[in-house]
Amino acid sequence: MTEYGTLHHLNGQYALKFERFIPHHPKEVFRILINPTIFTKWYPFATGEMDLKLGGKIAFDDGEGTTYHGIITELEAPYLFGFREVEDLISISLQEEDNGCRLIFTHTFNDSAWVVPTAAGWHRCLDVLSQLINGQPVEWKDNTAELKEFYQKVVNGGNDGY
Repeated sequence: MTEYGTLHHLNGQYALKFERFIPHHPKEVFRILINPTIFTKWYPFATGEMDLKLGGKIAFDDGEGTTYHGIITELEAPYLFGFREVEDLISISLQEEDNGCRLIFTHTFNDSAWVVPTAAGWHRCLDVLSQLINGQPVEWKDNTAELKEFYQKVVNGGNDGY
């Protein structure tokens, strides 16, 4: 079953929230989540340069040769990892649940024009993160158009997932 993201409005900003059940303990998931090498395999533009401490920097490459830095704003092993990337906030929390944990990924941003492509993009990235956590080979599905269509319908008021 595909777990779609939801859109929330918070203090004039937008927040995309995705939840995924992961059949592993938070300690195991957190270790994978903050591993710089694995981070580059699922997180867009990540370079693998990561200073894992509050206020530490995470380096990104914009794809056009410019490197910029995010700042780690939350780091509580094994339950919380968050950072600011330019003006956007990313928060990833892990909550113990049954025989694993619930990963909650929230991206807070200002520009409504980016809702649909951002939702589709994160959906795909989190699918890959789940594959990595579960020890599966990485497979980037060719489902961007389908996901954009789904999220566009939801934004226009026609679906329950958002």
